[in-house]
Amino acid sequence: MTGKDIPGLIEAKDSIPQGTKINVTFLGNEDLEMRVAAAKAVRDLGFVPVPHISARRIGSQQQLEEFLGRLQEVGATEHVFSVGGDPATPEGPYPDSLSVIRSGVLQKYGVREVSIAGYPEGHPDIADDVLWRHLEDKSAALKEQGLDAVILTQFAFDTDPVMSWIDAVRARGIDTQIRVGTPGPAGIKRLLGFARRFGVGANAMIVKKYGFSLTNLMGTAGPDRFVTDLASLLAEDPSSGRVGLHFYTFGGLLATSDWVRQFTAAQA
Repeated sequence: MTGKDIPGLIEAKDSIPQGTKINVTFLGNEDLEMRVAAAKAVRDLGFVPVPHISARRIGSQQQLEEFLGRLQEVGATEHVFSVGGDPATPEGPYPDSLSVIRSGVLQKYGVREVSIAGYPEGHPDIADDVLWRHLEDKSAALKEQGLDAVILTQFAFDTDPVMSWIDAVRARGIDTQIRVGTPGPAGIKRLLGFARRFGVGANAMIVKKYGFSLTNLMGTAGPDRFVTDLASLLAEDPSSGRVGLHFYTFGGLLATSDWVRQFTAAQA
């Protein structure tokens, strides 16, 4: 959810299981009060807040500590997501999420688990070798500091690159839990817009495999086929280790939580 999504969270609260992790963004058009209020709402409604720390948007160590201090006041620092962020030029001393992790500041405010980003289809602005080196370095740094880790991936429409990437993660000796990103049900145009922005493969063959066509952009699409296929592939490959899902709620919290509830019920 974003800092503006508190009404949507309240609307969806009865469809989301208590104890569910809900990430809270750190966007350029949000401020400290919005981020803290959203994290507090998540906690107050019985869920687990996972506030984002956008390294390149943090102007100073003092600003980072102020943010974490405010989150700690509302009981929202045990789980965080440390990510590099969008600005081409860092606004302060943290050029990437690794520098935030290595700062030693997180532990001061009660952080126990840090999510880090994974990119099964690469990143439009970062070379693959750099992505792999940073994933390895962040995993090692978290282990050295006694912090639990989760790898949270960019969303995808195709299970093949996701499975190949999971195999490559495990081949590097990283046994951290992976949460594979997938969009909740959303408008097809909206999904394709996010895919272009984040460098996610979305050609005609891929999106047909996912469950929609580029010739009909008026409807909505959900992750039914992707989730079903991914589950089958993971069941066939026990070396994949601990793998779960993370839902990007492009179509809204209620639509996503309703889809999860209905899909889960259908599997029972």
